[in-house]
Amino acid sequence: MIALNVNGSRYELDLDPATPLLWTLRDSLGLVGTKYGCGIGQCGACTVLMNGSATRSCVLPLSALAGAEITTIEGLADANRGLHPLQEAWIALDVPQCGYCQAGQIMSAAALLARKPHPSDEDIRVAMAGNLCRCGTYGRIRKAIHSAAANSTQNQSGE
Repeated sequence: MIALNVNGSRYELDLDPATPLLWTLRDSLGLVGTKYGCGIGQCGACTVLMNGSATRSCVLPLSALAGAEITTIEGLADANRGLHPLQEAWIALDVPQCGYCQAGQIMSAAALLARKPHPSDEDIRVAMAGNLCRCGTYGRIRKAIHSAAANSTQNQSGE
């Protein structure tokens, strides 16, 4: 049995320890927001947060997750406060075109904002460099990250 902590819930699963987290999330837990892209950890479509850090779930075996907290796109929103500021910004700025890579983009952006609440364009470029978007929505992604950072600051200051 493998114990997983995903989106604040604990799961005990009878799976091969070599199983990639991506397939566990999608096939065993029904959390299909995390997408399969390349299968080698290069495109970013499968990005989740592991202990707050952006992590490629397609290459992460279950055996590497002992005690880790995993957050998927489904777990980013807060039941009491609603959508995460990034999710709100993505909607407000109409970021997605096809949308396939966007869950991974948002998760990488969430990790960035958690460690750097007011990122520069260069911070965003570096943090998001491993997330590919075939539709080329990089400009809107950058604007949405800046918008979410500004809205998070306003919400924290009570404005």
